[in-house]
Amino acid sequence: MRELIVTENCTIDGVIELTGDWFSPGGGDPDADMSDVLAALREQRENADAFLTGRVTFEDMRGYWPKQTEDTTGISAYLNSVSKYVVSSTLTEPEWENTKVLSGELRSEIEGLKAAEGKDIVTTGSISLVHALIAEGLVDEYRLFVYPVVAGEGRRLFENAAGVPKLRLVEDRAFASGIVLLRYRAR
Repeated sequence: MRELIVTENCTIDGVIELTGDWFSPGGGDPDADMSDVLAALREQRENADAFLTGRVTFEDMRGYWPKQTEDTTGISAYLNSVSKYVVSSTLTEPEWENTKVLSGELRSEIEGLKAAEGKDIVTTGSISLVHALIAEGLVDEYRLFVYPVVAGEGRRLFENAAGVPKLRLVEDRAFASGIVLLRYRAR
């Protein structure tokens, strides 16, 4: 059975909403070495063959990544080729190759993806979708790239998520930029 992995960039105080400029590489330092972070993201891509997103994040990404023909990180090539699933009741024509719109009941759609043959299913951004996945108990692992910044305000990953079972830390990895990867598994 495939696993659903939520990967989020967040601040020390748990904000995942991209307000302000906290999401700049290295927490705002343009000279920060991000090669180790990019290597961690490459590891994740190699273990995933499905990308799940909500409509708003999908449309933002669709408007950006296919145009990045000079991208040396591999992110653009991955996103253009991976199977993409967008959860939406309003989107009908995804207009990005290898994309399927999931418009049915969330639990059923995700359980169907998880039951299919393949590697990990990764979701990132998509705050409303991620909150719904958490509420449904569908997340197998959380990968949090914690930036050395306090945002003070903005939407958080576990906002109003009182029913989340205890999580188990399976990895912590510090990067040269000051970003820390924390991987938690649902028990």
